[in-house]
Amino acid sequence: MVCLALASLLFLSTGHLSQTTRLALFQNTGSVSIPARFPLWDGAAPGALGTASEDIPNLTTYLPRGVSTGAAFVICPGGGYVFLSRDEGELPAKLLSSVGITAFVLQYRLGPKYHNPVMKEDVMRAIRQVRFHAKEWGIDPNKIGIMGFSAGGHLAGTAATLFDSVNPNAPDPIDRVSSRPDAAVLVYPVITMRKSFTHIGSREALLGKNPSAGLVKSMSIEEQVTPQTPPCFVVASFDDHTVPIENSLDFVRACWKNHVPVEFHLYAHGEHGFALGGSDPALSQWPHALKAWLAGLNFLPRFGG
Repeated sequence: MVCLALASLLFLSTGHLSQTTRLALFQNTGSVSIPARFPLWDGAAPGALGTASEDIPNLTTYLPRGVSTGAAFVICPGGGYVFLSRDEGELPAKLLSSVGITAFVLQYRLGPKYHNPVMKEDVMRAIRQVRFHAKEWGIDPNKIGIMGFSAGGHLAGTAATLFDSVNPNAPDPIDRVSSRPDAAVLVYPVITMRKSFTHIGSREALLGKNPSAGLVKSMSIEEQVTPQTPPCFVVASFDDHTVPIENSLDFVRACWKNHVPVEFHLYAHGEHGFALGGSDPALSQWPHALKAWLAGLNFLPRFGG
């Protein structure tokens, strides 16, 4: 395993939610409740092409076990922008909840039925939902992260680089809060949309078969990193034959150039889709490194977890 830690050179309304099943969350401040699963919008989502479950982006909640740290993560499972991997949603959500972090697994809309910018709208709305309800749900609005795997890593990278400016005059109060995540975790992510190193299936599902050069550039995340990009944690394997490691390398390099703190874990071996690493003695270590990194950001107690 090669492990690289790169940091900056210079410095480092409940009315909007479904009233169905709700879960109790007990903290030192008392009891609050978060819906077990809820849609991102009341009624039809913007650009919806139907009313089936696939047309209704939503979040599934995994509550902290024990005392909450006040931190939260929105998780974007991978699947080439055509399906959602359960192992890349439920497993990391349970990992985070086990250390006191509230986790929300995002069901975002998929290709080929949907294309950009629908997926971007879904992930930004998800972060806004959590931040808008943060006080009500016992969450620190300044400790909301994004995590994604494979194509979900591209979507998480999109959230980390292409977040919208706050619009205090937006008609919907949820749209008046920031969609910028406070941390980003990208695991064997698709980053570029350029044909040289992209995952072609993800590119076609997201952008269509013949996207313009401008669209390709705008959705190549390595070109969208700025000094405002939040701290990032990146995991990849050298012999990933599905999503070339150039995706992760170019993203890490872009973070370094823009003085964005980034921690990079590159493993010698690991098939694409290893999720939390399973029983592999090397790959299974990255969740432990993640906990230490989160402690450094004060998402977790520095000597806890």
